[in-house]
Amino acid sequence: MFDIVHYPLFLLTAVTLNLYPGPDTLYILGRSVSQGRGAGMVSALGIGSGAVVHTLLGAAGLTAIVAASATAYQIVKWAGAAYLVWLGLTMLLSRPEGPGKLETAPRTLGRIYLQGVATNVLNPKVALFFLALLPQFIVPGATHPGLAFLMLGLTFVATGTLWCLFVAVAAGAVHRRLAGTGRAALWLKRLGGGLLAGLGARLALSD
Repeated sequence: MFDIVHYPLFLLTAVTLNLYPGPDTLYILGRSVSQGRGAGMVSALGIGSGAVVHTLLGAAGLTAIVAASATAYQIVKWAGAAYLVWLGLTMLLSRPEGPGKLETAPRTLGRIYLQGVATNVLNPKVALFFLALLPQFIVPGATHPGLAFLMLGLTFVATGTLWCLFVAVAAGAVHRRLAGTGRAALWLKRLGGGLLAGLGARLALSD
């Protein structure tokens, strides 16, 4: 099927890896706990969209070019790290909107979605991960390797997005319980900001 081998094994691998609490899960957790279920869900969709971008670039062969250039890799990595730290500091320094205000405005949700896309696209480790994993399940000498890469990548993105949406809903329930007072809302926002800034520092310090 589409020059793909051992697809059931790949599906099992994708589900298992997505269940592991990696940076995407922590990012969505931070958004959901600090800003509510809606913010977490659009963050999950944004990260999924970013992963689709990586899949399309990988299928087109552009990701391999970036991965082969140490300078390009470092530029993307530092840009992604700086962006995450900036998002985290913005949340840490902002004030809560007041007790009982749990819903996020549609305009804000759109901005959070785009931020989710950007955090994923600017993480070169996602591109390298796809390049390391997906070709193992493509037939050697495949007629259409790009199509096979695309199908595998979309499978990985779909399973990951479903899990991230579940995390967002579960963590959003915590936000709804605790954000009824101004003090709790403030600490929830600080928690989310700390998680994002920490993820940025982790990316910057990684090899």
